[in-house]
Amino acid sequence: MATRAPAATAPSSSLPTGGGLSRRAAISGVLAAPFLTTAAAAQEGYPSRPIRMVVPFVPGGGADITARFLVEPLGAELGQSVIIENRGGAGGTIGTAAVATAPADGYTLLYGTPGPLITNRFLMANLPYDSDRDFAPVSLLTRGAYLLAVHKDVPARTLPELIALARARPGELTFASAGNGAGSHLSGELLSMMTGIRMTHVPYRGTAQAVQDVASGRVTMSIDTYGVMIPQIQAGNLRPIAVTSPRRYPELPDVPTVAETVPGFEVGVVNYVCVRSGTPRPIIDRLNAAFVKVLGDPGLAQRMRDAGSSPPLSSTPEELGDMLRSEVAKWGPVIRRAGITAG
Repeated sequence: MATRAPAATAPSSSLPTGGGLSRRAAISGVLAAPFLTTAAAAQEGYPSRPIRMVVPFVPGGGADITARFLVEPLGAELGQSVIIENRGGAGGTIGTAAVATAPADGYTLLYGTPGPLITNRFLMANLPYDSDRDFAPVSLLTRGAYLLAVHKDVPARTLPELIALARARPGELTFASAGNGAGSHLSGELLSMMTGIRMTHVPYRGTAQAVQDVASGRVTMSIDTYGVMIPQIQAGNLRPIAVTSPRRYPELPDVPTVAETVPGFEVGVVNYVCVRSGTPRPIIDRLNAAFVKVLGDPGLAQRMRDAGSSPPLSSTPEELGDMLRSEVAKWGPVIRRAGITAG
């Protein structure tokens, strides 16, 4: 018959130290438990306060317009207000850096465009953030293209005529962009490089003023988002010449693609949302599910089309990560070959 072990003589307040667990480790586990419970509870209750969406550009541009379509239905889906914070400057770097230093708790979102996490790494020597390590992907938002439009008095009604005009007047034709290194800048440089023409770049601090100056005749042309140009096209101040997508816009069936004249030319416009790296995966998944539902609403898609915004398109975090890496691989060689800088 087995004998009963003698009763322990240690004080009742002692923590067990058997099984390879030291007294210090056991105490650490007990002390950490409340913090782990609090973190888990915070994730389960997310979001419990308003969320800010940082748009790293001034109001009135394509990103700002699209963001304003999203925040109300997104807030309704999440049960909390989503507030846009425009923090423009330095090609999107200022606003992006603000997200990189925000707490990794899902309450600060980055509305991304090609600049912040794709092209700025090639354009700027000392970014205040690491494009790969400081952010976690959540979802794609839109994927579209740019529209090339000229002032109404430009004596070119087609892209071949515009290219011929530029060749006849080297450096005289001007093109406006949202800033050095912006997608509208890169598109103009790529067109020049692929056609052998020479145009003069006129950078602005945002899309709205750039398009306004083309509409007023101060600048010859711009290659930028369609939505910002719609009012000026409807007013007769701008003339659409070509789109940068591989296929024609359904909304502009009579406007050819650049590739119909310049084979191989294609510039996509990707908008997406990221959070600070280190954000708990359950919070990322909660955000992703909300974006998937909001972006899948046919009513929202129609409203965005009517405004000229790129069509909504969601993704998984992993799909967005793959897409960002693919865009980085595409644009790096182009920027280096053209010698483009943000300065």
